[in-house]
Amino acid sequence: MASRWPVASLARTRLTTPGIFSRPSRRAYSHYTPARRRCLLQQQTPNCLLTHRKAFSTTPWRRFADVDDSFDPRQQDRETDEVDVCIVGGGPAGLSAAIRLKQLANEAGKDDFRVLLIEKAGELGAHILSGNVIESSAVDELLPNWNDTENPSRFEHATPATKDKMRFLRKNSAIPIPAPPQMKNHGNYIISLNQFCKWLGERAEEVGVEVYPGFAASEVLYSKMDGSVMGVATNDLGISRSGKPKASFERGMEFHARVTLFAEGCHGSLTKQIIKKFDLRRDSQSQTYGLGLKEVWEVKPESFRKGEIVHTMGYPLPSSTYGGGWLYHFGDNLVSLGLVVGLDYPNPWLSPYGEFQKMKHHPIYKSVIQGGKCISYGARALNEGGFQSIPKCAFPGGALIGDTAGFLNVPKIKGTHTAMRSGMLAAQAAYTALIASPNMDNGTVFLFNYEDALRKSSIWSELKQVRNMRPSFHSWLGLYGGIMYSGLEAYIFRGKTPWTLKHKGPGDYAATKLASECPKIEYPKPDNEISFDILTSVSRTGTNHEEDQPVHLQVEDWEAHKNDQYPKYKGIENRFCPAGVYEYVEDANKELGVKFQINAQNCIHCKTCDIKAPAQDINWQTPQGGRDPTTP
Repeated sequence: MASRWPVASLARTRLTTPGIFSRPSRRAYSHYTPARRRCLLQQQTPNCLLTHRKAFSTTPWRRFADVDDSFDPRQQDRETDEVDVCIVGGGPAGLSAAIRLKQLANEAGKDDFRVLLIEKAGELGAHILSGNVIESSAVDELLPNWNDTENPSRFEHATPATKDKMRFLRKNSAIPIPAPPQMKNHGNYIISLNQFCKWLGERAEEVGVEVYPGFAASEVLYSKMDGSVMGVATNDLGISRSGKPKASFERGMEFHARVTLFAEGCHGSLTKQIIKKFDLRRDSQSQTYGLGLKEVWEVKPESFRKGEIVHTMGYPLPSSTYGGGWLYHFGDNLVSLGLVVGLDYPNPWLSPYGEFQKMKHHPIYKSVIQGGKCISYGARALNEGGFQSIPKCAFPGGALIGDTAGFLNVPKIKGTHTAMRSGMLAAQAAYTALIASPNMDNGTVFLFNYEDALRKSSIWSELKQVRNMRPSFHSWLGLYGGIMYSGLEAYIFRGKTPWTLKHKGPGDYAATKLASECPKIEYPKPDNEISFDILTSVSRTGTNHEEDQPVHLQVEDWEAHKNDQYPKYKGIENRFCPAGVYEYVEDANKELGVKFQINAQNCIHCKTCDIKAPAQDINWQTPQGGRDPTTP
């Protein structure tokens, strides 16, 4: 008979003496037998150091399946934990919501008000793309002395913005153009968002938030009474690629909460389900996305201009594709550079990764990074729909906050301040609702006040003011007309026009033309000094997936997918993926002479495949555990 480590006994406790025991993790002591794990944990966590919040449930001990057993892991009960608020995602929105909730509870003397935050990354910030310009209004409100030199807990890695440049690029030249008011960065800071989230996590723990990195929420839990959201469950560990439990099998946990806040970031896997179940897009347009590809370089001192911010448009992207690049000088001789490519591009031969590598050879970028060293790479999808694409954000039992709801200001190229503010608004609404209705028996919590607060906030007015800029580029105006119209919106109209432009189609996938209708694009070979092959870049992401686990990029029938999609798009998956996950490998024994292959271990969690696949038959799910891409 084999047993499991009762994780719930850890998840329901809080240390009363800081620094004695590190954050509980269900991977701690994973190489020991279950009995030995319990002994070690008991030795390191004496009862006198633990305060039990409430009675907890644990799963009865069960044996593991033998090799020949027919065993469904779902037959095994999960351990459960009950909290007041559960937050899914440890980015700026989730952490801001958690901090604000505990600030309110602590001010009211309600020490037993439990706020729990789970994050799929192995540590906070590990899935956050660095190189960010932050408008500090939200963090000023949440943590007023965050950048005060006399504050011993201040954030020490903020570089004040000193200079703005905007350039329209041709192949070998750069034309200065005026930057719209939204892109003026006086008073803003260039930061590593990775480091910022780690710092926010420390502030969250200081006020009493229970933070659990390495817990990937994989399932939304619904009430059997009324269908409302009642929490989330984390994924099972120790499942082999074939779907069978291994000797290390461990059932996931359930976290029950009266309010669950989803802060998964762009195109969250659980958010997709929530939006569909509660029809949250019934009054909004479909979301449109961009793919942001980024590198951080250590450059030569003579090439470094601390605090300088450069944005570019034009080359290398064709006029049919929305996007632009950036250069941010921050820290000590560090430069963040990248390219955002609108995923509503029509040509299936286009490769965002190839465009990014080509862009770095333009003189405005090459002159900065030549002779330097690329130290990290990453890519993420971004919400670009703006005001028109904001869904209903509250639903029975919870709410959407941050980038998972789509609060990125595209013309401003900023979303951290809106994400944080939305988290703070949701926290205020959740706390008010829970205090007014303190018992579970009082029914489902619906955050009406959150929806109202959003509409009265700077988030709403800010996004409404710039709502017509992004869609103008794919109207009859085209690229140059879109630039001119956006200038009118920025300087004259200021969002006060009586019309609202629409995004095209049901989604970015629908904008994709057949390969036979578009010119083929050939990309130059990388020189391994300025540009690099895709696998070299993936090695800089810190990607570390266990290979013997179920493929988290779900395609129901690989062969059917290939037979339907390859003749139409000639391997678009291989080109839109910035990590070499998808391949069409030559195979004379296969129909069409190729085999469709998914290298899931390369995945860097950008979620582009879920968005851009023309057949919409690729479903991105969280992989097992928290060992995945990290971006320093």
